[in-house]
Amino acid sequence: MKIILASPVDVTAIEALSHDHELEMAVDDFGPHRRDILADQEVLVFRSGVEITSEIMDLAPKLALIIRAGSGFDNIDLLAARRRDIRVVRIPGPAAVAVAEFTFGLILALSRQIVRADALVRDGQWPKRELGGKLLAGKVLGVVGAGNIGTRVAELGSAWGMRVLGCVHPDLWWEPPPIIEATNLGSVLRGADIVTVHTPLAEDTRHLIGAPELAAMKRRAYLISTARGGVIDEAALYEALASGHLAGAALDVHEREGDGVIPKLADLPNVVLTPHIAGMASESQRAIGLRMLELINAYIAGNLDTEVTESELLV
Repeated sequence: MKIILASPVDVTAIEALSHDHELEMAVDDFGPHRRDILADQEVLVFRSGVEITSEIMDLAPKLALIIRAGSGFDNIDLLAARRRDIRVVRIPGPAAVAVAEFTFGLILALSRQIVRADALVRDGQWPKRELGGKLLAGKVLGVVGAGNIGTRVAELGSAWGMRVLGCVHPDLWWEPPPIIEATNLGSVLRGADIVTVHTPLAEDTRHLIGAPELAAMKRRAYLISTARGGVIDEAALYEALASGHLAGAALDVHEREGDGVIPKLADLPNVVLTPHIAGMASESQRAIGLRMLELINAYIAGNLDTEVTESELLV
């Protein structure tokens, strides 16, 4: 089959695809201007950082399968894929552990001021008494979007002796595990010492956490997001941090991402910022690559419908 990679994936998967298929590499050079290579492609693989629009699909009349090598689907026009009868699947499972562990790393970095302490020591300072931080044990962890990743974060929080509040989108049916006290968004925000966000980005979740929601949070609480840029209103978050209402925030995802972009939040000392790397653990990336190969082989064999799981199938 003719397969185009619009984003980087695990090198082992690339080698396997190159051996068995006609592979076109378009990493860092993908878009409508590549009509020359899109016309014959049957499978498209992508991650975050590229937009799969209706125009892209129209330029690829033979396109039959699109694979999102990860969990988010905010950067693909699913309605256009449905109109074209293009199968769209994602691979959310392998990165869940990586994102959950990274999220908890951000929680620790904020609560114990690890990043600031590192910077001060590198600058020749030794402010031991000023950097005590706070314990996690006995605190309340609020999980906004307690799905696969959010539940894993809740398990980590519970293991550290935290009480866990959680919520999901009100339209979703949910049977929370015993460690999570199920409630709504407002109650999570009002009750948690640390709020961590794990919702997908959609029309009804853009700026889900805005000025009113930030104002509803506990004074001196922490906010963490490894979800998608745009779920949090960063301008409102800046004001909540600068005013002292929130004690700190950590964001792995941003409303604007990429080389040359410096978030305004970088001006604040009580913020930890990382470049969308929560799911990039090497083991997770290898597992994503392996699953990608399995899904492509299942499609070729004509049994994708029986191979794909409910959480993977988008269209």
